[in-house]
Amino acid sequence: MAGTHILFLVFITSSGIAGTATIFVLENSCPYTVWPGILSGNSTTTLGNGGVPLTPGASVQLTAPPGWSGRFCARTGCSFDASGRGSCVPGVCGGVLNCNRGGFPPAILAEFTVGSGDSEMDFYGVSLVDGFNVKMGIEPLGGTGDCHYAGCLADVNEICPGDLRIMDQNVVGVVAACMSACAAFDSPEFCCTGAHATPQTCGPSRYSTVFKNACPSAYSYAGDATSIFTCSRSNYLITFCPTRS
Repeated sequence: MAGTHILFLVFITSSGIAGTATIFVLENSCPYTVWPGILSGNSTTTLGNGGVPLTPGASVQLTAPPGWSGRFCARTGCSFDASGRGSCVPGVCGGVLNCNRGGFPPAILAEFTVGSGDSEMDFYGVSLVDGFNVKMGIEPLGGTGDCHYAGCLADVNEICPGDLRIMDQNVVGVVAACMSACAAFDSPEFCCTGAHATPQTCGPSRYSTVFKNACPSAYSYAGDATSIFTCSRSNYLITFCPTRS
């Protein structure tokens, strides 16, 4: 199995150099099922019908056209009926398996803008701006440029400030997710809106600093430009519960 996995990644790495489409491999290393939710931004292309279930150890390959932008979320604790309607804790996404609207808070996100035309440069990062629920990592496969690993490898739920915690309704004393300060308090200071809407006035808070210290290569508030990375002509491995040290 390990050899097959390595060969698969070698194929993905080499194929990104020759092609124009971008391949995303979503891999679940968590000991429980994850339901990735996928929202496309400036494109009519919907990847994976907007959402796919991944059992422990499972992976799925998705192909995005040049210029695609969007975000991937790790939804957990989901229950969907035959029509695809249901709920997750967290990661609501309109109450449906196949995301087509709405958001995910509080949940960690992998965000991408894929290059196109004269610019082959991709922009990507792991975001804690909307909160945290599951460890996540982005690994470029091939490509040229900076191509840094981005991720949050710490369990932020364990250090989540008390006023940001969302408790698991099924397990007493367990934190299911950690809200962002913006979601918790809806204030311009934490949401970088109003008088705090410029790069000069949108700064880190004591809450976002907790996230940033735990996960330096993820961005923790709307004005945090330190953890947005670039890579050209790459494919990407997105891992839920990565074991990378």
